Amino acid sequence: MSAETEQPLQVEATGETVGEAKWTALRELERLAPGLDKAAVRFQVVSEGERGILGVGYAPARVIAAVDEATPAQPAGPETPRGAQARELVERIAATIGVDCRVQVDEDDDAVHVQCSGRDLGVLIGRHGQTIDAIQYLANAIAYRAFPEDRKEVVVDAAGYRERRRSILESLAVRSAERAVRAGEPVELEPMTAVERKVVHLRLKEFPGVETSSEGSEPNRYVVVSPVDA
Repeated sequence: MSAETEQPLQVEATGETVGEAKWTALRELERLAPGLDKAAVRFQVVSEGERGILGVGYAPARVIAAVDEATPAQPAGPETPRGAQARELVERIAATIGVDCRVQVDEDDDAVHVQCSGRDLGVLIGRHGQTIDAIQYLANAIAYRAFPEDRKEVVVDAAGYRERRRSILESLAVRSAERAVRAGEPVELEPMTAVERKVVHLRLKEFPGVETSSEGSEPNRYVVVSPVDA
């Protein structure tokens, strides 16, 4: 237990600029550890990013933010049965697959947010988030059965992965839409999970001149961004 407390709290974040990436990382640290002393945060710039020419070769800025000692999270209130169920499930899965992490639950009116922090969370996240998406799906399936009269979404995250991935996917969606309009041809994206495809669809829902669709079969289902006539 003491070894876990001594581990530094650390997150990685991306953004259009280094400043935006730092802000995103700091926001995630504050969510993981409310009351965190901002002066104790150290930033490491992994990549300053690259805009690219006409959207080609774009790479986001990437930073790592850490504090020497994780600030204990201030409890938001008594843990509800729903929150306890979600926490215990994630803790059990993490232990089963050999991931040592701290699991914190924050529940609001809309969702139960399960945050996992620690080192080496790549196994818990999985390739393109497939593992953590599967954990989230299972947590929701169990919660819906346990609380059928009062359904509330369970969101499972690890080291701010969802925010980082959402930012990357939204940037990819916009660049793909611009390319589809410019070339007048559909643009096929890489295979994604259902959660990731939803991010792309929502980002381009109001984007002028394009429409999106999902094609292919799981686990290789992908989004196609197609130009439409004005």
